[in-house]
Amino acid sequence: MPGKDAKAGYTEEPFSSSVRIAMQSFHPPRRLLLGPGPSDVPQRILDALARPTIGHLDPAYVGMMEELKTLLRYAFKTANPLTIPVSAPGSAGMEACFVNLVEPGDTVIVCRNGVFGGRMRENVVRCGANAVMVEDDFGRPVDPEKVEAALKAHPAAKAVAFVHAETSTGARSDAATLCRLAHEHGALSIVDTVTSLGGCEVDVDGWGADAVYSGSQKCLSAPPGLSPVTFSPRATDAVKARKTPVQSWFLDMSLVMAYWDGAGGRSYHHTAPINMTYALHESLVILRAEGLEAAWARHQANHERLRAGLEGLGLSLLGDDDRHRLPQLNPVVVPEGVDEAGVRRALLNDHGIEIGAGLGPLAGRIWRIGLMGASSRPEAVDRLLEALGKTLGR
Repeated sequence: MPGKDAKAGYTEEPFSSSVRIAMQSFHPPRRLLLGPGPSDVPQRILDALARPTIGHLDPAYVGMMEELKTLLRYAFKTANPLTIPVSAPGSAGMEACFVNLVEPGDTVIVCRNGVFGGRMRENVVRCGANAVMVEDDFGRPVDPEKVEAALKAHPAAKAVAFVHAETSTGARSDAATLCRLAHEHGALSIVDTVTSLGGCEVDVDGWGADAVYSGSQKCLSAPPGLSPVTFSPRATDAVKARKTPVQSWFLDMSLVMAYWDGAGGRSYHHTAPINMTYALHESLVILRAEGLEAAWARHQANHERLRAGLEGLGLSLLGDDDRHRLPQLNPVVVPEGVDEAGVRRALLNDHGIEIGAGLGPLAGRIWRIGLMGASSRPEAVDRLLEALGKTLGR
């Protein structure tokens, strides 16, 4: 019944098809995206999104799917046949790796040196498995000696899970060493490369990594919504040897691959986000044209440009070990007495620039400046430094 809500002070009206609500198309403001993701999306990739939608089993689309898998293998530096984009954001790529490889009762060594290592633990627990935590301070890389000790203490461990590029802190861990330790102790490796793929060296086959996931929206500069994953032959064998069904029907790789694998014809699993795959394909074509090494060098050069400019403003980066510092995610220490959130608001409202806040124990203590993908360019660095200097009065 319609009537007046005394507490709220408004009159409630029943729904009527005759009621006309003025709605208009949404036009987002122009921003320079220099946070922890997403990054700026080039017009060329936005144009790819707008191309005609065709059926997800159309022969032309199937041909593009094969190209997309080849391009992802290039980006990951792998020959793994099971290399595809999961039809959901990076968090689903993470979940795909865990639900396919981890069964109830398994033991998984989980390395936590930031927020996203904690999310790995959540996945292990929800799979009904035992998470053995290897803890390092936020901002530090994963300590291989601690991992080796955990593997010796838990010889039946199914996998070692770690974040290669910790988005919450800007720390880069030694993926090659951690994957080697896992293999030496008969365990699989599960690796988060959401922030690293395309921005610094990722070498899946060189590392011997088994299950690796990433995201479309960071150093690849496609819109958010897809999660590239790759499974080694050891990982696919582990999926085939499961004693229990995969906990997620949607993320079950044995079912998804029947759609993505062209051998023997494709079977329907789900309707792929067709236009999003156009965008990811275009972003990888751009990466291939630039070259992996050139893209990594560009990210490093712009990181050094930013760092020099920050030092000129009297600011510093978190941590003191350049060997483990990410070029694409820069954690800037907030000076004493500065309103951390106020600076971010001013950059957004007055200059149209987005940067990120700290997470977990680093909330309020750092700003996270992302120089990822198309956002990693000298003019973006210079614009941010000028705006930051004005905002801080320096």
